[in-house]
Amino acid sequence: MAFFAWIFFGQLYAAYLSPELAQEYIAGAILLGAAPCTAMVFVWSYLTKGDPEYTLVQVAINDLVLLIAFIPIVKFLLGVTNISIPFDTLISSVVIFVVMPLVAGYLANKVLNKAYGEKWFKEVFLVRLKPVSIIALLTTLVLLFAFQGEKILANPLHILLIAIPLTLQTYFIFFVAWGVGKKMSIPHCILSPGSMIGASNFFELAVAVAIALFGLNSGAALVTVVGVLIEVPVMLSLVKISNKWRY
Repeated sequence: MAFFAWIFFGQLYAAYLSPELAQEYIAGAILLGAAPCTAMVFVWSYLTKGDPEYTLVQVAINDLVLLIAFIPIVKFLLGVTNISIPFDTLISSVVIFVVMPLVAGYLANKVLNKAYGEKWFKEVFLVRLKPVSIIALLTTLVLLFAFQGEKILANPLHILLIAIPLTLQTYFIFFVAWGVGKKMSIPHCILSPGSMIGASNFFELAVAVAIALFGLNSGAALVTVVGVLIEVPVMLSLVKISNKWRY
């Protein structure tokens, strides 16, 4: 998936941008493509009446993929494009944004269930935590767009060049996954979230790693922010297609 984006970016940018900026844009596309979706796929699955148990398994597998494969995949693909990055920065980014939240969630589940019971955990703690998590996500997005807002407004052609391959990548992956699943006679409640999770990205991780590796005002960070900007409307259009093709 990241390789697909890299091909599009390489060809699109060769004629329009400086080599340095083109490399940063390619790096941002690779970081997006190499980070499989986790949390947002629950939303897409819910909107298409997907199987919640299957979706949970998908997310768990993607978390394992992030832990094991994200670093070597990014390292390899960035190396192919002659972009050198510090290995320890990649590792620390995955630890901070993947390992620590997983460990914190596991410990909170175990400790609070033991102390207050499963009913309190589900009906009180999770209910109170939900608005906090939504506010935190919205705050993160607002800050990202605030820092990149000037660049987005000043370079509309660049934004278009970034959005085209990312949009094509998302639709391409969805339709390939859908076609293969339909040939295999997979039920709609499984095929829909399965196609959605392949097409969407863990943009929070991609943004964080891009900022850590290249800086807040870098081209790589801009690509990941634009990825956030286009992913939601594109994925909502795929939700509509999935519901229309329900069988």
